[in-house]
Amino acid sequence: MEHDRTLARPARVDATGWGWRHAGRVRPALQGIDLAIDPGERVLLLGPSGSGKSTLLHALAGVLGGDDEGESVGSLRIDGRPAPEARGRAGLVLQDPDSQVILARVGDDVAFGCENLGVPREEIWRRVADAVDAVGLDLPLDHPTSRLSGGQKQRLALAGAIAMRPGLLLLDEPTANLDPVGVAEVREAVGRVLERTGATLVVVEHRVEVWQHLVDRVIILGADGDVVADGAPDEILTARASELAAAGVWVPGVPLGVPEAAAGVPTVALPDGTALLSTRDLAIGRPRGTVLHEGLELALPRGTSTVLTGPNGAGKSTLALTLGGLLAPRAGAVIAASGFARGLPSSPVRWRSRDLLTRIGTVFQEPEHQFVAATVRDEVAVAPRALGLGPAAVTARVGEILERLRLDHLAGANPFTLSGGEARRLSVGSVLATRPEVVILDEPTFGQDRLGWVELVRLLHELVAGGTTLLSVTHDLAFTASLGERRLELGVRAPAGSRS
Repeated sequence: MEHDRTLARPARVDATGWGWRHAGRVRPALQGIDLAIDPGERVLLLGPSGSGKSTLLHALAGVLGGDDEGESVGSLRIDGRPAPEARGRAGLVLQDPDSQVILARVGDDVAFGCENLGVPREEIWRRVADAVDAVGLDLPLDHPTSRLSGGQKQRLALAGAIAMRPGLLLLDEPTANLDPVGVAEVREAVGRVLERTGATLVVVEHRVEVWQHLVDRVIILGADGDVVADGAPDEILTARASELAAAGVWVPGVPLGVPEAAAGVPTVALPDGTALLSTRDLAIGRPRGTVLHEGLELALPRGTSTVLTGPNGAGKSTLALTLGGLLAPRAGAVIAASGFARGLPSSPVRWRSRDLLTRIGTVFQEPEHQFVAATVRDEVAVAPRALGLGPAAVTARVGEILERLRLDHLAGANPFTLSGGEARRLSVGSVLATRPEVVILDEPTFGQDRLGWVELVRLLHELVAGGTTLLSVTHDLAFTASLGERRLELGVRAPAGSRS
């Protein structure tokens, strides 16, 4: 079919003096970008958080936004045409998979892009089946998209992009929320697609080792949004390893310089009553959804760090929300120690939000779901103000957190204009502002550059040393190695499909 041949032809990218300034941001996200990507090249795009990597991908996909969202300069073309006029040539997988789920069933969602491109019906469903299989999304095509875990949604988004057979495949942190098996499956799926179609690839991923041997070129953006390095992976990552690591780029083999955790111990219930939070015969699941686990017995002692791991769809986020008092147990109980509850009911789900502020702080998997203020500064100040702290105390606490998490230069920015890594640090900072005794983090290192990761991990070590109880849901092996003093792994106990 002529349509398929046109779509499958590898695309060429040309940028000449191109730049973009987000509305509401003081400095440009990108500026003076000059580069050419030949048809069929495989490019890994690196750089610190906020350097404009996602912005460039959105621009190449023609979905950056109108004049009310920012302004561009220079030229950005795909096959000689302005990028917004060549939208059918690019398939984009966004950093936030939630933002790409459109339809109610898996098969329909994967088919959506093909339908908009006018692909014949019989060809669409052949592509859908191939794409779902390629990304390892082992679910019926009529499975509800509302019941997918975050990692499953990432595979769904990738399947939708692959099914379009684009000439330019754009991937923005496509493995960030996947378990190790899922990371390998997605990388291999992308490799198979590239071998079969010859498509041009531009992938953004902080963890270089995932894609290092699949790409033939590395382009690195600096903190000011310009190109600071461009060349073969081995050449760039070896010759300039120390320089790039100091700038925030993840370079394989360069030590992180953070403490390593002692050998992890199981998070079983403690007989001596030292746990701030413990469970008794706990069953978890979403309201009206499948029970994911039952009979859970675990404890979170004061001043300890527990890492919760397991495959996508196992119920990690559901357990975290249940422990945090934001989701009711399906059976059994979450029990707060009397000295921790301080006169409140023993079940955290019965506490008011104000009661939770200084006791349990929870950071969701999707940072944007927690933002309520118009500026970064005010976002961090919301909870301290709710506690009734005076203006001077609020200002001091907010300033300390913004500086520590490298967000002080963005204090006046709208939270929704931040990069994925910046948004994640802001969501963590907003919770830490009330100094809760228990902190629950869901994928805290998602989208972090090397500097942000190291600073966050060091801060969490300091909190634990000071008596804070920490529970972290993560697929990050380096994070687990550093903060996994106590470890709990959930397996998939129920049929796939319940959101995790």
